[in-house]
Amino acid sequence: MGQFDLHILGCGSALPTRRHLPSAQILNVRGKLFLIDCGEGTQLQFRHTKLNYNKIFDIFISHLHGDHCFGLIGLISTMGMLGRHAGITIHAPKELEMIMRPQLDFFCKELPYEVRFISFNPGVSEMIYEDRSLEVHTIPLKHRIPSAGFLFSEKPNERHVLKDMLDFYKVPIREIPGIKKGNDFMTADGELVSNNRLTTPATPSKSYAYCSDTAYTESFLPLIKGVDLLFHEATFSEEEKERSASTLHSTAAQAGRIARLAGVKRLLIGHFSARYMNDNILLKEARSEFDNVLLADENMMIEI
Repeated sequence: MGQFDLHILGCGSALPTRRHLPSAQILNVRGKLFLIDCGEGTQLQFRHTKLNYNKIFDIFISHLHGDHCFGLIGLISTMGMLGRHAGITIHAPKELEMIMRPQLDFFCKELPYEVRFISFNPGVSEMIYEDRSLEVHTIPLKHRIPSAGFLFSEKPNERHVLKDMLDFYKVPIREIPGIKKGNDFMTADGELVSNNRLTTPATPSKSYAYCSDTAYTESFLPLIKGVDLLFHEATFSEEEKERSASTLHSTAAQAGRIARLAGVKRLLIGHFSARYMNDNILLKEARSEFDNVLLADENMMIEI
């Protein structure tokens, strides 16, 4: 089973506090690191993970509020000072490049690596990244400015071959790739051997959905149905439901409702308002709608 784990760097909202920093997460997929949002303080929090800066090749920015992108210029500069040479790609709404290019030209004139920007439309769901084993799709959200979440999905894994059965049926090496994909095998004597006799089921693919910032909306439920882990913002408690609606954020109970309706396996809540000195009130409200809820915290690591 491949590595697929999430590191929380910041899980607060716009106002940094002694307890929480603005939004930032690292998804580690078999040693390849994907940075999701980059609020102020991200590079300092990254140091606590003991992970390697040089393993970050792609950054995903959900929307252009400062608590989700103010940490970018510092992180980019630091990676340059550390001698990075491999390029980095920032996936974000198109306006980010217009904002960042003057900063890069002024503060990072001699940057030893390339910073590329690939824009996406937050209003539609589309695949914005793909490699041999992973796809990333955008999730249109409902916020004060265009905002998108991200769905990280492993591609289907191949079936596991049974070496003793391959030897028994004298399966040529050239046939093994097809058998891993589910093909049956025809012996030299004309006997058809079912794939189920040659393999065991593939390891289930893993998935992670990141949904922050957003008002309560059921429009993206089909996109996150059944994911292994859902991060959904829970900025406010139900007592602040009117404020939540006016600022186009969600309450913890609403996050729990989304998890229940989508049939996800686990829910992780975050993006907490600075007004809460004890986040357990939000945890309790989310659990009133959905049982399997985790409370995000800085330096937390979750295996998916």
